[in-house]
This record gives sequence, structure tokens and C-alpha cells, in this order.
Amino acid sequence: MKQHIVLFDLDGTLIDSTQAIYESFCKAYEAMGQTPPSFEQTKACIGHTLENMFLQNNVTSFNVDKYVNHYRIYYRALMESGTHLLTHAKEAIIEAYNFAYLGIVTTKRGDFSQILLEKLGVWEYFETIVGIESVSSPKPHPQPILMALQQFPQQARNIPKDRIYMIGDTPLDIQAAQEAGINPIGVLCGFGKKEDMQAFGIPLYEHTLQAVQAIAQKCSI
Repeated sequence: MKQHIVLFDLDGTLIDSTQAIYESFCKAYEAMGQTPPSFEQTKACIGHTLENMFLQNNVTSFNVDKYVNHYRIYYRALMESGTHLLTHAKEAIIEAYNFAYLGIVTTKRGDFSQILLEKLGVWEYFETIVGIESVSSPKPHPQPILMALQQFPQQARNIPKDRIYMIGDTPLDIQAAQEAGINPIGVLCGFGKKEDMQAFGIPLYEHTLQAVQAIAQKCSI
């Protein structure tokens, strides 16, 4: 029986959907008759909720729901062609699956995320996914992580928190893991700035496979 749990963020940790995100972002602004932000401005916000991404790019709180609705319509049409697994991500998932129960905690919609993971051929490795539509307080709040842990099979629910890991690429992931009382692991293959990630004083790895290998080594000691 497995004695560990590994949770993964999605964008920048396992997948790259930057192309689909930016194209959908631009379409939302165009639908509202506004000029879209630059690619770099948009990319800098990935990992935050859609509402916060738009608010950070000059959308008023009064209009933000309209932008989000436009975005989701376009993103659903573009996401499969505009998303791919990051280098080493599939190997990381398979290696983690060998010793741990796996879950996803993301600020994407969970249903969209599951469709993507099925399309990319890796959904079968995961027990659960918690997306933005399932929570009232997204990362960096611990609620999504705590909710995910309650959704694992019964035999996994008694695994102590010192055997539970969250791998993510932004400070939001790290803060959520710390608040939830589990082990945060950072990767530098995504959207978080290296200096921001280093400030937490946690283990950092170039990509997710390295992070999983480090966890596996620790688990075998």
C-alpha cells in the first residue's frame, strides 16, 4: 500500500498552456472592445485566478465577470490545441505514481483540467482534482489542498502530513502548502520568479521530474 501523497499544480508544473491562455485573454479584451495586454503582462499573472489576472491588467471589478465569461468560451475552444505537457512531466507523473497517490490542485477549472489531462494521456494516474469552481478560497489559501486530501480513497486519508507533498511553480503553491501543513516543493520550469521562490527557503528544482526524484529518494530512506 502506498504511504505518500503528491499533489501537483498544473500550469507551469505539468503543462504549458500559455498559448491558449494568451489567445483567450486577447479574445476576451477584443470582445469587450478593448486593447489586450502584452504577452509578457499576461504571462506574469498566470497561476492567479482569472478574476485577479484581469484585475491586474486594468479591468474594473464591475466588468471582470464579463471578461472571465468571454475568456472561458474562447479557452474551451483553444485549450486542447494550445496545451502540451512540459518536458519530463509524464516521466514525473509515472515515477510519482509508483510510490504515491496523486492529485491536482489548480486555479484552472477542474473540468477543463481533466479534459486536458485525458487528452494528454495522463489522467489515469490521478485520484482527484480540485479546480477553481470547487472552492471559495483559492490558493494561496489552504482550502484547495485540504479539500483534495479529503477526496482521496479511504486508505490514503490517514497518511500523515509529513508524507504529503505539493509541487508547484509559484509562491501561491508554496504558501498554500505551508498553510495546509504539508511539504512544499518548488520548481523553476513555470511562472514564478526564482528569487521569489528562493525567499521561502524550500527545496527548489529545475523541473518536476527532479522534484519527484528527490521526494522518492527521501521516501526510500
